[in-house]
Amino acid sequence: MKGPSLMDSLFQRSIDDLIKALRLTPPGTEPAFIAKAIEEIRLEIKSTDPQTKFLALQKLTYLHSLHGHDMSWAAFHSVELSSSASHSHKRTAYLSAALSFNPATTDVILLLTHHLRKDLSSPNAHAVSLALSTLSSICNPDLARDLTPELFTLLSSSKITVRKKAIATVLGVFKQYPDSVRVCFKRVVENLENLDLGILSAVVGLFSELTENEPRSYLPLAPEFYKILVDCKNNWVLIKVLKIFAKLAPLEPRLGKRVVEPICEIMSTMGAKSLVFECVRTILTSMSEHDSAVKLAVGKVREFLLEDDPNLKYLGLQALSIVAQKNISAVVENKDLVVKSLSDSDINIRLEALRLVMCIVSEDNVMEICRILISHSLKSDPEFCNEILGFILLTCGRNYYEVIFYFDWYVLFLGEMARVPHCQKGDEIATQLIDIGMRVKDARSQLVHVTRDLVIDPALLGNPFMHAVLAAAAWVSGEYIMLSRNPFEIMEALLQPRTSLLSPSVRAVYIHSAFKVLMFCMYSYLRLNGDDSSLPSTLIDSELVSDVELDDQNMIVTNGQPLSTSSVIDHLTQESILALVNLAEINLGPLAGSNELEVLERSTNVLGLIKLIKPMLLGSLDNGEGDQAKGELTASETVKMIFDSCSEDLGPVSVNAQERVPIPDGLGLKENLDDLEEICGDVKLPLLTSFSLVRPQYTEASSNADSQGKEESEPSSESTSLLAEHRKRHGLYYLALGNTMATSNDYPPAHDPKDKVADEAEDLVKLTEKSLITGKKPSQSKPRPVVVKFDDGEVTNVTTDRTGIKADLISGAVNKVLLGDEATTSSSSRRKPPKSRRVTDESSAGIAKIDQSEHSKAGSKHHGHGKERRHQSSAKDKDHDHKDKQKSDSTAHGKHRSRHRADKALEAQAPVIPDFLL
Repeated sequence: MKGPSLMDSLFQRSIDDLIKALRLTPPGTEPAFIAKAIEEIRLEIKSTDPQTKFLALQKLTYLHSLHGHDMSWAAFHSVELSSSASHSHKRTAYLSAALSFNPATTDVILLLTHHLRKDLSSPNAHAVSLALSTLSSICNPDLARDLTPELFTLLSSSKITVRKKAIATVLGVFKQYPDSVRVCFKRVVENLENLDLGILSAVVGLFSELTENEPRSYLPLAPEFYKILVDCKNNWVLIKVLKIFAKLAPLEPRLGKRVVEPICEIMSTMGAKSLVFECVRTILTSMSEHDSAVKLAVGKVREFLLEDDPNLKYLGLQALSIVAQKNISAVVENKDLVVKSLSDSDINIRLEALRLVMCIVSEDNVMEICRILISHSLKSDPEFCNEILGFILLTCGRNYYEVIFYFDWYVLFLGEMARVPHCQKGDEIATQLIDIGMRVKDARSQLVHVTRDLVIDPALLGNPFMHAVLAAAAWVSGEYIMLSRNPFEIMEALLQPRTSLLSPSVRAVYIHSAFKVLMFCMYSYLRLNGDDSSLPSTLIDSELVSDVELDDQNMIVTNGQPLSTSSVIDHLTQESILALVNLAEINLGPLAGSNELEVLERSTNVLGLIKLIKPMLLGSLDNGEGDQAKGELTASETVKMIFDSCSEDLGPVSVNAQERVPIPDGLGLKENLDDLEEICGDVKLPLLTSFSLVRPQYTEASSNADSQGKEESEPSSESTSLLAEHRKRHGLYYLALGNTMATSNDYPPAHDPKDKVADEAEDLVKLTEKSLITGKKPSQSKPRPVVVKFDDGEVTNVTTDRTGIKADLISGAVNKVLLGDEATTSSSSRRKPPKSRRVTDESSAGIAKIDQSEHSKAGSKHHGHGKERRHQSSAKDKDHDHKDKQKSDSTAHGKHRSRHRADKALEAQAPVIPDFLL
């Protein structure tokens, strides 16, 4: 395609024309207009005229920036235009490169190396600034390596703007090419003593970013940062220095003792809120062992909380959350202001205040705080209401309900929480209701009472957020039905027609709970009517008879004094049980044709049981003599077996239960199972195109359906032998076979034999004795209920290998520059805590030098130590380096070093941290 003609260039639209035309475009036609404009740009940008190319690239950059159109196809044209002598052309070219070039994928990016080097060496400060800005945006390892010498020169430029941009560009170059640290770092450090605030702000900001990864490498520069902290009066520079000290102070305790005083002075005298907040955060996070400073910081935090500005109030809450991690009493002192912030109009302030309120929850105040928060949730918007409920559930359930002393109150509180109008925390509430039922035996009576109110409330059935709570309530009502005051009322609530509003999974729980209630009532009736010959006489003296009392009017079962058998029989009559059975049969009958598998299966099971026991209630069975003669179970014995299986308590399962299962010997979890292809390769599985309850018929690929000969059966017998061999090797993971196939005794079956039940019971008792934790509170009249909790710390099979962690390349290069060859020792012991032998008399001399620097404002100290470090490094290079190319550079320094060998004998044995460190 040819470029634009001279006439087209004369009438080329400028960027102003493009913007005006785009704004006048009718709505909905912008994509078509932009597509046409890009086609014009594709023709114009190929022009050899620099002005035409400039306008085309300018328009393309605008469309890319504001409308997101791809301009990677014009990367070469940006490189072309960057060689123009016109500053406007160069600026547009560099701008397009900075916006569209990808350092990892743009191929022509290396073509900019020459242009960038030329502009970085230009006497024109504007051209140098453009090149530095572009380099910081598109820097990759190749550009960083090739342009490091030019950047090193610019770090000492006499032009302030150029030096500031060069310092800002250094960070990206260091990250892409860590070896550039050896070239540029010392010159960067020299700028710490520059008197210009712009340069000082840039270099301090650079070190603030560098200390994020490995702050220990920058400890030798602590005296320079301390001098800036004491002398500088610029708020933003001080904020960055405080960020640096917040990372360095935990590494060197003496450093915190030295800088805490000037920080407190700044906090007391400065009026800038941003600087005061940074001082507060530095003290609370890194110098919390200084009580006087922490007390002053907490006082400043209270001033923030009293401010009318929502931003300052939010900062005060954040600072209070920091101090709450180590000193919770500070939050208690400001409790009134924190609770008041819960009613603030700003959602961020309310959330931060809510986090602080939950930090001070304890056994003594949990009831009061929960009452306050629930009252706030009732008058809050739905979003914040659920945030409050979520924080309550998270805090109260933390560490197996460690802050809950009265579980009866907490269970009742969960029931009230479920009735909050905007509550959407049904899953969390349901989880805790079931968990408390399994863990806290003493709370089950109150739990059954609360869940009864939830199950019989028809208003909750229409709230989908409460379906999980209703499922938990139904499960509790069925699991602990023996504690219920009215089983018949629970049965009617579980089978009410409005349960059709529930999801199939929840409805299945309802049906299964109704099954448990029915079993309980039938079992109680049969036990109280123990004169029935079909029931063993030993059942008459059951503890159930002594634990229940029945109201003949409402059929209420209550905990009370033991009653005689004849009295109980008068209340649990055959008519009442038959009415209960008919209620279940009428309501579950239509569900036998349900399309949901869970609902279908559970309702069918209940109906089948009713079909078994109903004739017994009607008296049509002759005491089961015929069944006994056939060796079959009677209906009463079936009820007893089912009730016994449902009456066993379900306990909690440890999160490490799977890890407690030992791996059998000889099991290779990473074994290649390709041999299964040989075993089952000749078996063709049917296509599962539809659902079927019929067992699928497997056909042999090599056999015919009409006849199977003896020769055709040989592959099948071969595969059978392979399958038998595989079963022999991995028999532990196969289900038990029927009588038609012989099994090998080399491996135990999947389920342990019955003779091991006693041993397992003893192990379980031992494990339970270790896992039961009883919290005692002497001040309470009633002891805290037992909460079953497994100590997950007993099993620690998971190991983490941390030997492959690599040291940061930039930090290693910084150590090499600051400490010479001693950096290798530092890097090898970086992950070890500093030993006392590393703190020598030279370090004490460094503190004295810091004190001297407070009074003398001279800046020559750094250069003196820099020369000393260079002499020491050169001497070590001369002794240990045997390369001829490096001897010429180190000889001069080595001679100068040898003249002072006697005077510097002690300094030659300096520790990894040099003597001028605080």
